[in-house]
Formats: sequence, C-alpha cells, structure tokens
Amino acid sequence: MVEPSVAPDHRIAEVASGLAVARVILRPRKARPFYGRHPWVLDTAVAQVDGSPADGDVVDLIAENGKFVARGVYNSQSRIRVRLMTWNPVQAVNDDLLRNRLRSAGSFRGSLGLDAPEGAARLVFSEADGLSGLIVDRYAQWLAIQVNALGMAMRLPALLPMLVELTHPRGIVVRTEKGVPQSEGIELRDGLLWGELPDGPVFVEEHGLRYGIDLAEGQKTGFYLDQRDNRRVAANYMHGRRVLDMFCYSGGFALNAAKHGSATDVHAYDSSAKALALAKANAELNGIANVKFEQGDAFDVLDRHAQRGHKFGGVILDPPKFARKRQAVEEAMRAYHRLNRLAVDLLEPGGILVSCSCSGHVTREDFMYMLVGVAQQTKRDIQILEQRGAAADHPVSATCLETEYLKCFICRVVS
Repeated sequence: MVEPSVAPDHRIAEVASGLAVARVILRPRKARPFYGRHPWVLDTAVAQVDGSPADGDVVDLIAENGKFVARGVYNSQSRIRVRLMTWNPVQAVNDDLLRNRLRSAGSFRGSLGLDAPEGAARLVFSEADGLSGLIVDRYAQWLAIQVNALGMAMRLPALLPMLVELTHPRGIVVRTEKGVPQSEGIELRDGLLWGELPDGPVFVEEHGLRYGIDLAEGQKTGFYLDQRDNRRVAANYMHGRRVLDMFCYSGGFALNAAKHGSATDVHAYDSSAKALALAKANAELNGIANVKFEQGDAFDVLDRHAQRGHKFGGVILDPPKFARKRQAVEEAMRAYHRLNRLAVDLLEPGGILVSCSCSGHVTREDFMYMLVGVAQQTKRDIQILEQRGAAADHPVSATCLETEYLKCFICRVVS
C-alpha cells in the first residue's frame, strides 16, 4: 500500500480545522479574476505572504485594499500558489467541506444514470466539482484517483474513508500524471491506497459494449471516460463505411463503429503493444470480428496508406495530448494540421472525419482554424457537422474554462 505524504504531527490540527493560518496579499489590479471565482492564484499575482504558512495550509486571499477575496490551500512549490476552495469568509476548508462536495459530485453522477454496478464514470472532476487537484474515476467496484495538488495529497487520509463510505469500493488505486508530482512537490507513487487490487482487468459496460480496464498500467486512470458519448455518436456516421481509427488505445471508437455504426470493416492502429492487446481482447469479449488491430506510428501509417492509394469512408483521430505546456501550442498545432491533412487525403468524397484534441492549451477556436487551414491546403470542402466536448460527468466550470479541454469535431469532407 502507498502511504500519501501528510503534514507533520504538530500541524495536523491546523490543517484539519480548515481555518486560515496566514494571508496571501495580491499585487495591485490582480484581484479581478479571483473575485470572478477563478480558482488558481499564480505566483505572479502574489505581492506578499503575511504569516508563515506551510505547504498545504489554508490561507486567505486578500486584495491590495485589504478586503477578503477567497480562501484556499497554499503551496510554495507550485506555480499555482493558492488553489481557492471557497469565497465564503465564514466557511472553513475542512473535512465537512470535502465530504459535502464529494457527496454532491457523486449524487450528480447518479442522476445521470452513471451508477450502474458494472458501469464507469468520473465521480470527481477537480475544479469543476470544487475540489481542485482531485480526480476520482469509478470502474465497477474500484476507484482510480489522480492527485494533482499537494494540498489534496496531504488530505488523502481524510478523503479515503469518505470515498469508502460514499462508494463502497473493493479497492482504491492512485495514478499520477507525468510531471505533476514534481511540479507540485507531491511524494506519491502509483499503486494501491486502500483495499485490494483486482487480480486482472476490471470489466465495465458502456453503451452495450464491455471493456477490460487495466487499472495498474493503462493510460490516464485506465480508460478515456471523457469520450464516452463521442464514441457512440461518431458511430452513427459510420454506417456502411470502411473506417480507419488512429490512436485506438483499447478500441473504444473502433468497436462502437463496428457494432453501433455497422461499419463494413475497421482498421485500428496504436503505437502501444499493451493497448493493442487490450483492444483485441475487448473485440473478442464483444464478439466483434470485423476490426483489425495493428501496431504503428500514426503519421507513418497514414503516409503508407496514402502511398498505396487507399481510401476510407471514415477516419477517426484521437491523439494523445500534443501540448502539455502553453509554450508547446505552436508546435502542437503543426502536428494537428499535418495529422488532419493526411487523414483528409485518405477520405473518399463524402467521407467522415472525427478529429479530437485533449490538449487544454489548444482552444476550440484554434482547432477550428486548423481545420480551415487543412481545407484550404487540401482544396477540399470540409463541413463541420458537430462540435462536441467531454461527457457530462466531466462538467465545465464557467469560471475555470481550463476544465473545457476536450474537443471532438465530426466533419464531412464533401468532395
């Protein structure tokens, strides 16, 4: 079992009280976004700290005129210096707040019908659920969590029994995202946090298809839950088509295209041998025989199909995050442009392009203009039929638009 990093004993009482132990004073003219309820206070907005807060302590955010703005959790090691949790000056950031927000988040997912015993859902989506730095996904009887903030890592001893009480899992595992522990000062490794590990894949059902989930080594927390409804909707456009699915991972888009879309055949590729093994097992699990899975780099595969003169009725692109930092956006847009240009060249007239981006730093407008450039360069008319985002268990916070990260464009290449 992995033990989370917690506060020293003499500070546990202060952390548990949820009361501010210090004040973080903002620079002049920096308070407006936080009065507007944006939850991230970057280091560049901070003028000074009154007091000596330890990382993970609760602090009050104060405007230059001395007025209370909000209350949150401090971390001197992170560029996000304070993660705001409440704008109510009398509300403590304590166990009651955590429990209430967990309960509210879980209740909402239940109202969406995502509480079936063999189902899977995102139960907590960080800032969107008022729990900045915490992600909780349920896969049947197991929970997989990501902790992206030091303050949440310190509060795991309190959070775990709450999650057990609310969801009654058999086990809880933690998964870390590349680079995040280092940027936050979190000492946390992937592994079991509570209960027991599954003795193999965890099986879940989604839109009438069953999938095996690798909680120990699968990508993200094991499955791309955010694409749940996009997989099903994209399938509606694939009837009678020959489909090419790039970055197929464990087969979600491909299997939906085959079963619900009645595609004639599907060619699915991924660079990961482990992902392909899981995808093939999922196809067998569902009795789907008209999907062919192969290993390969997406750009090389698309080039090879073009050289051989192959054409497809549908192409699905669901690549990994191309821009992990804002500075990488320009390079990412070049990659998206090349990828989509190659895909459009393979589409027959009237073909369907499903193109996705999970890079939060790439805006929806950026992505649309990339498609404009592809249409101009390929000299083919592209109709945008649907602009979609993440499933409803990944809600977007109106005051933290960074939670709107997934773009899924369903397009028709007319001629």
